[in-house]
Amino acid sequence: MQPIVTTTAALESLAARLAAEPAVGLDTEFLRERTYRAELCLIQVAGADHAACVDPLALPGVEPLVAPLLTRTPVKVMHASRQDLEVLLPVAGLIRPVFDTQIAAALAGMPAQIGYGELVRRMLGKELPKMHTRTDWSRRPLSPEQVEYALDDVRYLLPLKARLEEELDRLGRLTWLAEELAGLEDEQLLSVRPENAWQRLKGLKGLDEGRMRLARALAAWRERRAIERNRPRGWILEDAVLRDIVIRVPRTVEQLQSIPEMAAGIIRHCADEILEIVRAADVPHPPPPLATRQRPRPEQTALVKKLGAVNQAVAQSLGLSPEVLATRRDIEQLAEGGRDVPVLQGWRRQVIGEPLLAAL
Repeated sequence: MQPIVTTTAALESLAARLAAEPAVGLDTEFLRERTYRAELCLIQVAGADHAACVDPLALPGVEPLVAPLLTRTPVKVMHASRQDLEVLLPVAGLIRPVFDTQIAAALAGMPAQIGYGELVRRMLGKELPKMHTRTDWSRRPLSPEQVEYALDDVRYLLPLKARLEEELDRLGRLTWLAEELAGLEDEQLLSVRPENAWQRLKGLKGLDEGRMRLARALAAWRERRAIERNRPRGWILEDAVLRDIVIRVPRTVEQLQSIPEMAAGIIRHCADEILEIVRAADVPHPPPPLATRQRPRPEQTALVKKLGAVNQAVAQSLGLSPEVLATRRDIEQLAEGGRDVPVLQGWRRQVIGEPLLAAL
């Protein structure tokens, strides 16, 4: 089989071969620096004894590959799969089921965000080259070295799956893994709805309701505009500028221009739209003063520290990174009285949630 597939006939043959496999390695190469939607440049796949690169830039479409990617068999083995699933969603649909070697490795006691190359080194004893980590995968032709580099990204996924399943079975954690992997089948996590775009913004905590309405409306406008023009959302309006608009609530073009780092192009093309969004948000005029950040109460700080120590101790006893069990945000929410948190759901409730509740 040719290492790179550029014809429909070859793709159909590859797809038939993959469909007969119980599991296949899967990875992608893409670019998204200048666009909202990632440009899919390469799809790498591997079976038990073969691997190939599919070149979507040379093909009229990748439809023959869709069937084995969407059916329950074969299992798609990937590493740090979230971005790849997001990129493949508009091309092939929701890929499932997925075995994510990064998630499995974390449950087996590896660092929570371990890279593919490091995992291959630790578990299989192989050193992978790093010379093409910054390759522009949209440029053609691809060199033989680039193709080999891309194939390495899938060649070791099936052996990793076997080793990780064996280790997690030994540890009695296969049910943990099944629960974690089921979360990858939520399509809503792979795309951003404009009305929910504000949830990605930082620095909104403590804002009054009027400013929150403005933040939600501005983020939704920016997301829709980025989608329509297929441009990165930061090219439409940078996060820092968006937040400044929310804080200052400008009501004239002059006030909008006075915002630091406000691009002249935004004033020329979008000032009227932005000011209309400000008016529609109905923020009181003048806007209320910003709430001052309250220093955590000493007893709250002590409680977070206490819960963090419990998490550290449980993680250490299980040979896990603490953030695999509970994040800092999880612990802070628990200390603040929150109960709709991941540590109180699924396998984590018994393993870490109950000890944390007991410590409260």
